[in-house]
Amino acid sequence: MAIRFGIFVPQGWKRDLNDIQDPIDQFEAMTNVARVADSEALIDSVWVYDHFHTVPTPEHETTFECWTATTSLARDTKRVKLGQMVGCNGYRQPSLYAKIASTVDVASHGRLYAGIGAGWYEHEWKAYGYEWNETPVRMRKFREAVQIIHKMWTEDYPTFDGSYYSVDRPINEPKNAGKGKIPLWIGGGGEQVTLKLVALYADACNVGGGNPEVIRQKLEILRRHCESVGRNYAEIVKSTSIEPLVILDKGADPTPALEQYRGNQSLDDFRDRALIGEPNQLAERLRGLADAGATYVIIYIPRVAYDTSQVNRLAQEILPLVNQ
Repeated sequence: MAIRFGIFVPQGWKRDLNDIQDPIDQFEAMTNVARVADSEALIDSVWVYDHFHTVPTPEHETTFECWTATTSLARDTKRVKLGQMVGCNGYRQPSLYAKIASTVDVASHGRLYAGIGAGWYEHEWKAYGYEWNETPVRMRKFREAVQIIHKMWTEDYPTFDGSYYSVDRPINEPKNAGKGKIPLWIGGGGEQVTLKLVALYADACNVGGGNPEVIRQKLEILRRHCESVGRNYAEIVKSTSIEPLVILDKGADPTPALEQYRGNQSLDDFRDRALIGEPNQLAERLRGLADAGATYVIIYIPRVAYDTSQVNRLAQEILPLVNQ
């Protein structure tokens, strides 16, 4: 099966717009990357994160809100799908999440990939006044939220009465753009809750962080969950994320080439977590993800706000080699 690809656009969360001073110019830089991706047929989608404060530390810098940005990108592009990796359940009631997603699907003419996860950025939750719960409670809330979202997209008068959330016959019209149920992407590799929710309700998962061994392990657990609930494992998109990917010119010395990307990280630390190489080397590594079971890869390219040619290089020099 051919592997498909998406890219993250620079949104500010990774401090990837800091060298642009004007906020309007920052937003246009994000949009410009999406438009370049839209022009490359081998790039299937563009993605944003659902965060309010920067990482690895919260700084007084721009971070554009996830769903507002998605809606804008829906109108600024024509072909690519648009997704969130992933929406944080704690930031919106699940019924509101379902309604927002239905609206954005229409705005995009049916191009939405709706991502959802339990959330993890404790500082951000507390800073914005959201109640922070430890993992067991967040996962129980997440389980209920996924059920409500599924009902809102598939039933005319859904009801749900859980321990944390409830809905009483909400009308969610239109449910989508008329091209079928919105694809729900669930992020996370939790083996008892998250992956079982994928088997029950999701159209796609995101696991492994680009590590072939972890991808293989998590997908085997997902396969077992699918067998236990009677779900067709093959119909689920199995995605993973590469953050970051750095394209080197042939024969380039990686040490100076990586200076502009690694920030305060040591060279060894950056190389441990990044996918770095010449186009043919990167294509081989991406084929390795497919061998591990991934059918979709979402790629973050650093400093793409300032050099969109990296998107073109990815699409023209690397991706054609992957599915040969």
